Amino acid sequence: MHDIAFIRANPEAFDAGLARRGLAPESARILELDARRRAAQTALQAAQSRRNEASRLIGQAMARGDREGAEALKAEVAALKESMPADEEAERAAGTELDALLLALPNLLSDDVPDGASEADNVLLRTWGEKPVFAFTPREHADFAPALGMDFETGARIAGARFTFLRGDIARLHRALGQFMLDTNTRDHGYTECNPPLLVREEAALGTGQLPKFADDLFRTTDGRWLISTSEMSLGNYVRERIFEEAELPLRLTALTPCFRSEAGAAGRDTRGFIRQHQFEKVELISAVRPQDSAAEHERITAIAEGLLQALGLHYRVVALCAGDMGATMAKTHDLEVWLPGQGAYREISSCSNGGAYQPRRMNARYRPAGGKGTEFLHLLNGSALAVGRTLVAVLETHQQADGSVAVPDVLRPYMGGVERLTPV
Repeated sequence: MHDIAFIRANPEAFDAGLARRGLAPESARILELDARRRAAQTALQAAQSRRNEASRLIGQAMARGDREGAEALKAEVAALKESMPADEEAERAAGTELDALLLALPNLLSDDVPDGASEADNVLLRTWGEKPVFAFTPREHADFAPALGMDFETGARIAGARFTFLRGDIARLHRALGQFMLDTNTRDHGYTECNPPLLVREEAALGTGQLPKFADDLFRTTDGRWLISTSEMSLGNYVRERIFEEAELPLRLTALTPCFRSEAGAAGRDTRGFIRQHQFEKVELISAVRPQDSAAEHERITAIAEGLLQALGLHYRVVALCAGDMGATMAKTHDLEVWLPGQGAYREISSCSNGGAYQPRRMNARYRPAGGKGTEFLHLLNGSALAVGRTLVAVLETHQQADGSVAVPDVLRPYMGGVERLTPV
């Protein structure tokens, strides 16, 4: 959501921000609707004020025996009552149209987001580790993981395409990854573990920005709730319609949850393997901070996600997303892309983003500065730490052995009951 006061004061800067995303100017339409709404509000308030005043004067006229004056005032009150619904409807119509327009527009980008039209224009910030070297030709996980218990056929038979049935030690490894991530985030980085709802109401999905733009990528229940595509939808709404004291910040929440995506916008992509599923698990980080702290918090979240990849011995790179590749709700994003030896390619495994006040404004989430007057909108950030399924793929392909087995990274072995290797069955 955008600050209408900012748009009134800076229409050209607002349109320039939309232009960076390849969008047409919208300030003129926004300001026209805003002017219509405010004019209707002014007319309605004036009518209400005059109605109240005239009603008071009726009693005075009656008291002094001025029947003619009283009747005239009564006629005026009746006329005002008859005209006010039109003003109310004009205010409602302009406000509804204005809100719909503002809700549909993406966040403005941070000044340091690189220009560009697509992911080809993203900027490499750094890499960690080296691409693993094998004494054999590494295979894609889809070719050797079925022998380890990654059952694509059973998943498809039960639920259809883009569902997988894990069993045995590979299911345990999947669970171990999620627990390792969650434990690290809470124990080492001060996040509070949460177990949030997997279904949210429409206003919650609007608050974090999945609606209205990404409705086709979500699953909806028959009672109007939405399955979460990320626990950002649940965790982010923790701050909804609340006012926090400054001393309560930063607020840091994490959760390991299933996530559900229809993948309507990714038809035909990654149909093979475990990369893009309708149901997957992810560990999410959410931070609510003061505006002056959000840039540093963004770097902190990115570093946490990087530390998990490093602990697992996975080679990766960090890229700054360009304007043309940015998510609609975010002002700045770093993507972590892990190296998959079987594919011979980098694949996104985490997005760490600073949304600024865009989501809190939609949720009316504020804080009260210490010693100050009034309230300000929070800044809300999120990051994947990490996408469990994609991390499993990276572990399988990076630590695969010539005989089809997979070495379990040291940090995961305590979660595996001492199992050091996944072996084909």
